[in-house]
Amino acid sequence: MKTFIIIGALSAFFSVGLGAFGAHALEGKISQKYIDTWNTGVLYQMFHAIGIIIIGVLMGTFSPTSLLSWSGWLMVIGTILFSGSLYVLSLSGIKVLGAITPLGGVSFLAGWILLVIFAAKTM
Repeated sequence: MKTFIIIGALSAFFSVGLGAFGAHALEGKISQKYIDTWNTGVLYQMFHAIGIIIIGVLMGTFSPTSLLSWSGWLMVIGTILFSGSLYVLSLSGIKVLGAITPLGGVSFLAGWILLVIFAAKTM
């Protein structure tokens, strides 16, 4: 439980920092298309940082289950694959990295579905 709260809070922290970096340091250095791509990574990282924190709180409130644990780890993996690939793509312009992004999206979706299943079974 504590692990997910810490990971989520750190992810939110980095999301804010990366958002500021994109807005101030990257403007004029990369194309608007890649600024938009960068911002999508930041947005999804923040959404899922909040999701990870919620999972940590739920684990502290209810008996931790493998559904919650897998949900949290899938959101962490999704953040690395989805947002991470968008950050690297934005900075490098290597388009093949875009093939990694959907794997992160699938991880996000699976994490949310497991959270739905947990809620349906437990609450």
